Parts: sequence; structure tokens; C-alpha cells
Amino acid sequence: MQKLPLKDIIAKIKNEEVFEAVSSDYSFTLKIDKYVPYACAAIHDGHQFRKELWPNCIHTEYERWYEEDPETKNMVKSHPIVIAGCDSRFEYDLNRAPEAAVFDTAWGKQLWHKPLSEDMKDKSLRKHNNFYKVVHTLISVLESKFGFCTVYDMHSYNWKRWEREVPTWNLGTSNIDNNRFGEVVENWRQSLSEIKFPYGIPSISKINDTFQGNGYFLKYVTNNFKNTLVLATEIAKVYCHEYDYIVYPEIVRHTEIELLRRIPKHATNTYNTFK
Repeated sequence: MQKLPLKDIIAKIKNEEVFEAVSSDYSFTLKIDKYVPYACAAIHDGHQFRKELWPNCIHTEYERWYEEDPETKNMVKSHPIVIAGCDSRFEYDLNRAPEAAVFDTAWGKQLWHKPLSEDMKDKSLRKHNNFYKVVHTLISVLESKFGFCTVYDMHSYNWKRWEREVPTWNLGTSNIDNNRFGEVVENWRQSLSEIKFPYGIPSISKINDTFQGNGYFLKYVTNNFKNTLVLATEIAKVYCHEYDYIVYPEIVRHTEIELLRRIPKHATNTYNTFK
């Protein structure tokens, strides 16, 4: 993996080069093994947290980890195009609009001992802005090259905090064109429901059950590109123990293998439908 400045990453995408890089500020990674009409994103995978923010942060490392989406990059890392965040959403949230991306409170709790200075906020928002410059370039090239593309927007959620039965997989579709894409969304939901996890873990999949797909990433791509479908795909954290801070690597690997089979098949069928 190379470390590259923003302008070089954008240039390589525009030139349709194959490469793997981390941004020069270490805020995100991008891997392109081959140009195909689909991409995977894991924007909440990151756990990095700028050291100068530590003394001012009230939340513990565990509290931050609990609200992040650990291992979501590992679940899709084998696909040809993968973009992932490296920084914690507690520094800036890539799934929120710029004006709301730097939190004052997080999940009902004050985040900072003292309000952040504008300089501190600007450092974070520059990284947010740069990420979306790359996203815009990437989707522009894929849509131009193929005529249509699908983005699998991978997230996870804490299922134990719910007081009712919740699905293993949730697809958020409230901000996509369901008249146009409803059938391929249902095909994706059905495919996820067929996964056989070990240890008797179920694979129930539903649409707009726990989350509705209101994230900025989906909205940004959907609003800027008319022939790109973003599938906000949330897995319940059955692959870790939310409260004991333990990851189950065999479940992560099992999920990766299943998605390596299912995403390309679904992406191909979707492409053939809309190209």
C-alpha cells in the first residue's frame, strides 16, 4: 500500500490505474484491483482518534468503539474496489453532512470537556471534504465507464440495545428510488437471508426495520449520480461481543467469504438490469 496525497489519488482514478493507497493524512484507504461496476465502502470502520483530542474527550475508547462499525472493512476487503475510513466517527462522521459531522454530543452524552475550537473542527472537516472528493471522482469514473454501478455501503449496529427482536441484516432504502430499484433491493435482502452462520446465529434480513438509510454517504452519491445505486447494508454485531469488547474473527471471516460470493453475483445481475 502506498501513501499518496489527495491529488495523486484522484489522478490515478481518473487515469483508471490499479493501485492501493492510504491518504497522506491517513484518514482513509482506497484499493482498486480492477475497474468493475460496483464498489464496497466501510466508512465507519475507522478507530483512529487524533491524539490532540484525547485530553478533551469525555468518552472512553470503549465507548467510541461501541458506536463504530469495527471489522466492516475486513468483511469486504477481498472485493476489487474498497474505500474505507480510518478515523473514528467521534472525530468526524463521514455519514453526516459537513455541518453536522463534528459532534458536540454523541448518543446522549456530552463529548467534550470544553467546546472544540474552530481550528480543531476545521482539521477534521478537511478530511471529511477530501474523502468526498475521492468518492465523487471514483463514482464519476465508474458511472462513465460502465453506465451504471452499485455501491455496497457496509455498516453494523448494536443489536443488544434493542428491546425487541431485530434482524441480522437491515437494508436502509428510504432515500433511494424504490420504484426503480425495489426488485434488486429485495434480491439483495433475500441473498443475505440465505447465509448460514456458525453457532446457530440466524441470518434474518429486513428492509427499513432498524434503520432507514438516512446516511449522508448514501444521500451524497444518490443526489449526485443518477445511475448509481447505494445499498446501505447493516449487519447486527453478531460478530463481536458488544459489551465485553471482543471480536470473533471466525465470524468476521465467515461473513467475508459469504459476501465474496454474494456481492459480485448481485452486482452483476443489477448491472445487467440497468446498464
